[in-house]
Amino acid sequence: MKYLDLTLPTPAENLACDEALLDWREEGGGAEILRVWEPQQHFLVLGYANKASQEINLEVSRERGIPILRRCSGGGTVLQGPGCLSYSLILKIGEGNAFHNISGTNCSIMERNAAVLTSLLGTAVTVQGFTDLAVNNLKCSGNAQRRKRAWILFHGTFLLDLKPGLMEELLLLPAKQPDYRQNRSHTEFLTQLKVPIYLVKEALQKFWGSTEPLLKIPRARIEDLVREKYSQAAWNLKW
Repeated sequence: MKYLDLTLPTPAENLACDEALLDWREEGGGAEILRVWEPQQHFLVLGYANKASQEINLEVSRERGIPILRRCSGGGTVLQGPGCLSYSLILKIGEGNAFHNISGTNCSIMERNAAVLTSLLGTAVTVQGFTDLAVNNLKCSGNAQRRKRAWILFHGTFLLDLKPGLMEELLLLPAKQPDYRQNRSHTEFLTQLKVPIYLVKEALQKFWGSTEPLLKIPRARIEDLVREKYSQAAWNLKW
């Protein structure tokens, strides 16, 4: 598995990079990829099927100048920014692995990532809902996937030091909630891991066996996706 530690300058470029890496492998094959990146500014990200007016306090986001984007994968709406570590796995659907359906993929990857954090923190990290990780029933990571014929993008964010108070201002309570949330507010529901980013990166590399650097990325495809999709209100705010 190749390793890519790459944070691009803008939210649009970082979301486009994930989709471009998936398209690249789907079209041409190659080694699986683990990418990590650190958001440098606050921005809101809708899941593919989310409606902005039902998920986001649009007035506050406008007042604060916090952009709203939409990713290519499912899942709920999130706030990303400094204090988060985002990761992306580009994985091949192969004979004998667990990636042939959505539930098998979720189970396999989430259990592995739970083991990564449990080893790092020295305390139990559990899989909750379908794609959440939690410590003492408090969410510390949300995740989602996008599937193609032969390859999968599975990506998510670890909350290391992102303040939940800003989420209270920007995010409405989601219409769809995992049972364990029990209608708790963002502040009551989320926890910060308070772990240095470099330690999480090292643990992910170790557990996923991602050692060789990825020296080439599909930059032209990233630029095309930013221009045609991730910078366009027709995509980001289409519902």
